[in-house]
Amino acid sequence: MLVKWIRCTVVDRRGFERGQRKWAGLLGEPGFRGQGGGWSRGRPSVAHVFAFWESRAFYDSFMARSHDRLATAQAGTFKDAQVRLFDYRFDVKTGFEPRFTDSDLVRVALCRVHAERAEHFTLMQEKVWNPAMAGSPGMIRGMFAEAPGHEFLVLSMWRSQAEHGKYRAERIERLALRAQTEADVSALTGDIVELEPTWIV
Repeated sequence: MLVKWIRCTVVDRRGFERGQRKWAGLLGEPGFRGQGGGWSRGRPSVAHVFAFWESRAFYDSFMARSHDRLATAQAGTFKDAQVRLFDYRFDVKTGFEPRFTDSDLVRVALCRVHAERAEHFTLMQEKVWNPAMAGSPGMIRGMFAEAPGHEFLVLSMWRSQAEHGKYRAERIERLALRAQTEADVSALTGDIVELEPTWIV
């Protein structure tokens, strides 16, 4: 599965949201699996969108055919768009599917990892972080994906901010020590995204 993450700064909120609803046109595209997104909790003008495709071939075909027609509705409503593509590696918890209807919140983390530590980082994700997240009652599902250049995406869906807050407060420091995260990661950026139901495709 291919994962696309778009992050941009919105300059015309109403126009952007109107345009976002036009992406319903993705339904029926060959290989399209689902899309959702919302606003950054920390920076209200920043929007995140996550799209899922069965494979790179299906995605490339869509980009060549239909993408520009759907995208015109949002032209001029945002700036500084950053687009990244990742290959799905494994679930966080079990049974990941690109569904956004039962979640209020997405936590996204982008980790740039030292080349010689990439294998260790992936192993720690499986053995330390995944069980901890999966054991958090408010965490619904998540996934771990990889891009060239030793970049990794950890995406988790949560029932609410309060549930995510409980997980953070109790555990992060202890887990980071156990997983030797500091030795693995050269750069870490992340965000908490409040999902917009009208953006779900």
